[in-house]
Amino acid sequence: MNVLKVSRLTITAFVLPCLLIYFGIVFVPIVVSLYSGLLDWNGIGTSTFVGLDNFKNLFFHDPIFWPSVKRTLMFSVFSMAEIPLALFVAILLRRYVRKPNFLVSSYFLPVILSVVIIGQLWKTIYNPASMGGMLNQILIAIGLESWSRSWLTEPAVAMYSLYFVALWQYLGYHTLIQFTGISNVPAEVYEAARIDGAEGFKADRYITFPMIIPIFKISIVLAFIGSLQAFDMVMVMTGGGPANATDVISTHMYNMSFKSMQYGYGSSIASFLVVVCLIATVVINYVFNKLEKRFT
Repeated sequence: MNVLKVSRLTITAFVLPCLLIYFGIVFVPIVVSLYSGLLDWNGIGTSTFVGLDNFKNLFFHDPIFWPSVKRTLMFSVFSMAEIPLALFVAILLRRYVRKPNFLVSSYFLPVILSVVIIGQLWKTIYNPASMGGMLNQILIAIGLESWSRSWLTEPAVAMYSLYFVALWQYLGYHTLIQFTGISNVPAEVYEAARIDGAEGFKADRYITFPMIIPIFKISIVLAFIGSLQAFDMVMVMTGGGPANATDVISTHMYNMSFKSMQYGYGSSIASFLVVVCLIATVVINYVFNKLEKRFT
């Protein structure tokens, strides 16, 4: 019993400071943001309690909000769509490349680059041909001049240009996660499946994917929540333009809080984003728990 008590006290002594720090930098700001969303406040002067007026204006009178929500959700869909592609690449690397670590590290390289560097790089690539834009110059060189665009200044295509950059940047990240999960599947399982006539992609369907569902779920959660909070890439490449065509929830929150000095209104947007992230996490966990039960 004394050993148990000492063990619990030791665990508490080490864990409690971390919990307090986490509580202070995560939960306290969330509560403060929720309360600030009930205020008419510029972030500096005197605040006025307005109840749910900010949320009413947000949901029913803000012409930018719902389009930004749609773009953010589309961002999430595109981000999650790359996870199966990352899994496919990881399977190919594991199966057909003798020493895949170099390739995996190469795919991971864009993740460690600064978003500012990536944004400036792709702004140069997307530039019009007259300004040295590589993409348009390639299209012209191969006879597809009609496909050339002002990729970041045309409202119809600007957001899709950002989707592609995000896919390019994080494909290696999710490939590394999936590759690690696949590498931890015991080789004996595949050998037993081969004896039963299951190999190649058939083995991946019935062995690889069911055994790495928890890893797959991690990628899905990271991709979805990360895309909901997309901010830096949009600000670096387009700043939300042209004509708010690339505004997402986080950029709209930033503009209202720090450019328009409507801090209370911006906090209501932040509160909405937190609630969406929580709901998304619960739904994703529920779906994957069902999948795990189905395959076990």
